[in-house]
Amino acid sequence: MTLKERLIVSAYTGVLMCDFDILHRYIMEVLGRPIWTHELANPDILEELKEKVKPEFLKLCGNE
Repeated sequence: MTLKERLIVSAYTGVLMCDFDILHRYIMEVLGRPIWTHELANPDILEELKEKVKPEFLKLCGNE
């Protein structure tokens, strides 16, 4: 699995598959804004993140 694939799975599922600092940068890139680590406990932020990465996650699963 590539780093990009691990980032997508981590962001979608919440299961950390890489260094957190790399995932944190990816999350900020996906959401298009700075995100403080405590914001990752906010269900609304997590849902927004999940929706943004869902198309890429489904591609990985073969369910485009």
